[in-house]
Amino acid sequence: MATSEKQVVVVGIDDSEHSMYALEWTLDHFFVPFASNPPFKLFILHSKPSATSALGLAGPGAADVLPHVDADLKRIAAKVVEKAKELCLSKSVNDAVAEVVEGDPRNVLCEAVEKHHASMLVVGSHGYGAIKRAVLGSVSDYCAHHAHCSVMIVKRPKIKH
Repeated sequence: MATSEKQVVVVGIDDSEHSMYALEWTLDHFFVPFASNPPFKLFILHSKPSATSALGLAGPGAADVLPHVDADLKRIAAKVVEKAKELCLSKSVNDAVAEVVEGDPRNVLCEAVEKHHASMLVVGSHGYGAIKRAVLGSVSDYCAHHAHCSVMIVKRPKIKH
């Protein structure tokens, strides 16, 4: 690169072990080997669903429940981000930027790639089968097709019994 500006890596996280594994894998391969001067800038992104989308329906009494649901979602998001920051600090990656953005993770991640001019997006793989993936939708599959950068889908190794 002609400029000394660092390339950006965005890592999408949620409250799953798969996403934390993807973050740890990214740290171990793109940050730890370079010690105090990694060639990348790290943005960690958690997509928080809106309270109305988390409830799924709105009806009588929903207005009373929404503030409680929103408070729970914010608490979960704070825990997820704190866990990610702790993982970064344990690997001596001190300048990672963590963000919580409300919305569908597929859109939030693709928009973050554009916003930060990311060179790479890293997401974990939940390992869903074809039927579950078709019903729930796959964030990694969506991002692989729509993000305007390289997308790395990190799969956790299967444990052999």
